Amino acid sequence: MHRKKRVNRMSLYFDNAATTVHKPSVVAKRVAEVLSADSFGNPSRGAHLYSLRAYQVVEETREAIKKLFHATEGYEVAFTNNATVALNEVLKGIIRPGDHVITTSWEHNSVLRPLYQLEQAGAQLDFVTSETSTGCLNYQEFEEKVRPETKVVVCNHASNVTGNVLDLERVKAFCKKYDLLLVLDISQTAGVLSIDLGDEEIAAVCFTGHKSLYGPQGTGGVCVRKDIVVEPVLTGGDGMRSFSKTQPKEFPTLLEAGTANVPGIAGLGAAVQWGLENPAPAQEIVGRYFIKRLQELPNISVYGDMNQQRVNVFSLNIADADSALVSDLLWEDYEIATRSGYHCAPLMHEALGTAARGTVRFSFSRFTTQEEIDQVVQALSEVAGRK
Repeated sequence: MHRKKRVNRMSLYFDNAATTVHKPSVVAKRVAEVLSADSFGNPSRGAHLYSLRAYQVVEETREAIKKLFHATEGYEVAFTNNATVALNEVLKGIIRPGDHVITTSWEHNSVLRPLYQLEQAGAQLDFVTSETSTGCLNYQEFEEKVRPETKVVVCNHASNVTGNVLDLERVKAFCKKYDLLLVLDISQTAGVLSIDLGDEEIAAVCFTGHKSLYGPQGTGGVCVRKDIVVEPVLTGGDGMRSFSKTQPKEFPTLLEAGTANVPGIAGLGAAVQWGLENPAPAQEIVGRYFIKRLQELPNISVYGDMNQQRVNVFSLNIADADSALVSDLLWEDYEIATRSGYHCAPLMHEALGTAARGTVRFSFSRFTTQEEIDQVVQALSEVAGRK
């Protein structure tokens, strides 16, 4: 592919599966308020008004998250600085040597690497594989892999490579049948799909604030069922039981050692409240339009199941070109921001047959327009036509 002289056009951002950059204005405003008001101290670290104001910010956000996920009184929300920390805390807190874990080829390294560490410590792992043609899970393998010592099932709610969405009801029924703990990574679905914890079948959902919740980077957490026994991975100050040699066992303190990110949590709370008050439009309309336009182009391979429920994450390749080259051309010549490579999901690429070159990933937000899609398709058409 030959380089083309850069054209003068506005840059377009299509890396929302990594981080959304277009945030509601209330998010920055709320973060700035907390940082600049000279009024917010350390939550749960004092009885004075500065501490109480901060505590109120954290608790209001906690309640907004519970409302978003339709969480019953049987759940508690603990804040972390992203989904990776939340997953590490949950997985390392509940899985012990000898426990058997079933997970999938969809998983991000924020699940895989903690599980590999646990495997080294004596846990046992099995992976449900995916179809090469669509990336869909081979769901019958859940039944094939269950054992008497199986304790936990860990699943990505939606693949950050293909955009395929988990058949959650089927997996929940499987876990209920065998009395297994279901841990769900909702990094790609929180704020996009309805997350309903009302039946209390899910042990924990781990979320991040900076993707489709439209909150600040460095925010996230876990909504965990209170009856789950979790050993704390991080221990430290809780502001209350200073003479105890161990971390308090109660949620959320069990998972919230140290000082909370009050400005970030305030911004996350503003984002979640904004989302609750402004339901997202039918985002699949933009995704369907993108796929329809892609079908007009030659030499484009798109990965995933386009006929089932999905999130707006699309991975593709152009002919036999390396994904990094295509992504670089899109940015340098068209100022279109995409993500190339493996997206921290190596098993998914092995399943799709893209382990050698990765994929170019386009991921949309609720603010993506059809006009922007048209610009992207035009750019892809030109890149695909180069010799």
